[in-house]
Amino acid sequence: MTFTEHLNELRVRLVRCIIAAFVGLLVCYAFAEQLFMMLMQPLITLLEPSGGSLIYTGLPEAFFTHLKVAAIAGLFVASPYIFYQLWMFIAPGLYEGERKYMIPIALCSALCFVAGALFGYYVVFPFGFQFFLGYASDVIKPMPSVREYFSFSTSMLFAFGFIFELPLFMFFLSILGIVTHQTLRKYRKFAILGSFVVAAVLTPPDVVSQSLMAGPLCILYEVGIWVAYAFGKKRKESPAEDDATAEAKG
Repeated sequence: MTFTEHLNELRVRLVRCIIAAFVGLLVCYAFAEQLFMMLMQPLITLLEPSGGSLIYTGLPEAFFTHLKVAAIAGLFVASPYIFYQLWMFIAPGLYEGERKYMIPIALCSALCFVAGALFGYYVVFPFGFQFFLGYASDVIKPMPSVREYFSFSTSMLFAFGFIFELPLFMFFLSILGIVTHQTLRKYRKFAILGSFVVAAVLTPPDVVSQSLMAGPLCILYEVGIWVAYAFGKKRKESPAEDDATAEAKG
């Protein structure tokens, strides 16, 4: 394919992704109220005992937040198709034997993305919100706005969704022969350091949230090593290595 054909292919794929996301928005808007309450529930549960609540300061704020919640939910609903389009854009640059992985990778991408978001919602949110609300007192009352909470919670959901793609990304690089499990093991200590750096950038500046992201990242890296070991291309030994192996056997 020429450069122009690649650009045209990218345009077609992106248009399809946008249409899929819009269809997901229309479907999820029918359940916007339920989805809105579901998103707010982790914080509302912690606010209720102290009589706290969420507020909104602009008249259209609540309406637009419901619309945004439906849009985010639509992205998650359409994520299998969206990931399929993105991976199929890469497929023409692969060999025939590598293209057979595209559909399974697309499905696994959606599953990992949703799993990461669910981990953030059910595990990280309760601990993180409890930590932040622990600073409330008789003088300081927590009254978070709907807009601020939506922005914070959705950014966290997407962050955890994307970091759960790490084993899949390592699998893709390993089947292309770009990395091997030996290389990944060699740079494990740098990966652990990088996990904490990424967690510090993507999460609020508290130890709880950062640990809850860095810990799974380290575990996912280990999972990626085993995935690369099981499915990655095996490195061919050089003639010198072959001679050394023969001498050792002899």
